[in-house]
Amino acid sequence: MLDGSPLTIVDVERVARATRANPVRIELHASARARVVASRAVVTAALATGRAIYGLNTGFGSLSRVKIEHDRACELQRNIIRSHAAGVGEYLPRETSRGLMLVLAASLARGASGIRLETLQRLIELINQNIDPAIPSRGSVGASGDLAPLAHAALLLIGEGECWHDGRVEPASWALTTYGFTPLVLEEKEGLALLNGTHLMSATGALLCAEFRRTFEAALVAAAMAIDAAKATDAFLDARIHAIRQQPGQIEVAASLRALLSGSTIVSSHAENDPRVQDPYSLRAMPQVLGAALDAFAFVEGTIERELGAVTDNPLVFATGNNGVGDIVSGGNFHGMPLAIALDLLAIACSHVAGISERRTFWVVSATDRFVAHQPYLATDPGVDSGLMIAQYTAAACVNELASNAMPASVTNISTSAGIEDYNSFGATSALKATRCLALLRSVIAIELLVMSEAIEAHRPLVSGVRVEKAHAVIRTRVAKLNRDRVLSPDIRAIERLIADDAFTAV
Repeated sequence: MLDGSPLTIVDVERVARATRANPVRIELHASARARVVASRAVVTAALATGRAIYGLNTGFGSLSRVKIEHDRACELQRNIIRSHAAGVGEYLPRETSRGLMLVLAASLARGASGIRLETLQRLIELINQNIDPAIPSRGSVGASGDLAPLAHAALLLIGEGECWHDGRVEPASWALTTYGFTPLVLEEKEGLALLNGTHLMSATGALLCAEFRRTFEAALVAAAMAIDAAKATDAFLDARIHAIRQQPGQIEVAASLRALLSGSTIVSSHAENDPRVQDPYSLRAMPQVLGAALDAFAFVEGTIERELGAVTDNPLVFATGNNGVGDIVSGGNFHGMPLAIALDLLAIACSHVAGISERRTFWVVSATDRFVAHQPYLATDPGVDSGLMIAQYTAAACVNELASNAMPASVTNISTSAGIEDYNSFGATSALKATRCLALLRSVIAIELLVMSEAIEAHRPLVSGVRVEKAHAVIRTRVAKLNRDRVLSPDIRAIERLIADDAFTAV
């Protein structure tokens, strides 16, 4: 129900992943209808004055000084959508396009954009019919809204562009005819209202937050499993160590690892006569590193949650103005910098969660610590068998790519629109890079889970913590124990799927 209240990350993911077979229906609340009608009345009254008002009867960007007469208003609104649909590159995933449409509809339903009710209703109908725009992934500079991606989405309303249908990209005109929709004729302000906003960045950020939570839970399981796989001490998880540091993420991670390892007989098996004094940082400093990533994610998630309740159009229409009549006010809410910085930070957090994971994988497969008594690379017959040697290579390759993708996009500015838009966020690039980083992180964690599930079996009949053993059992439902060398890619993909399906949160 779109009633003007903020969407949640769960809302965005539910609608984004909905299909014809598993639909999620959207409806517009009566209070939202009233707000939309009231804001449109302000636009109508403003137009009647004959004044030049940006977004209503002027050109856009550096062309804002060109006044447009009423008899060409519809042409202007159609042209802004056509001209701004200049994206390139592969299409965004269908789920991202659906998320974008939902965030756009929710923003318009807050009644500060001045569109007609029928335009918003058409947008909602398209979402409910699973007619999802096919949107090229590159083109937004993340400042005057996600202009190019939103233009490709808005093409659907005027019967143009392309859309997803049953896994294929089809002409939008065919889909609209098939489902009985006629193209809309947009009026003053509507084309701009559909294009101006941070909806691509917001939708992508929401989906990434949902995915990061699942992946981070799997990373904690992998980390706990690694402690026993390497026969490390659990002394560094002492709650007093983390309380005295006062970092909330660190405290939470240490507590999670203690809970995962509860009941481990591997930990107690080497409590005495262990010649080692300290473990490597990749084990001993896990709470500090993973906790810092968790704290960074809390900031990212909060930023996205706030944006899911925002209106990022320009100009904004306020139905109750200073003198009892409505106001139309220009500002910069379309600027994506809050999201750009957050999404850049998410990529950095992914890089560190993956980086320390790969180091643990390296430590275990290398069998450097002979006290642990693993075969090199966990191979059955080292020399004849290579075991999990190259799985660590793959993790290293992913971490290297992660590092290059974690370079912030938001720190580099390129001016647009003849200099009137002279400081852009490039938050859409941040979103694309963060998406790639999260996919790479999932692969790295899947490799660690593959390695550590094999390594703790080398310590049998000893067992790890109750929850770790549950996770191990989940992995063994998809991936068999390594007896001799085999192709490893299917194993890694199977564990990636478990992570994506949230198999490790409930253990």
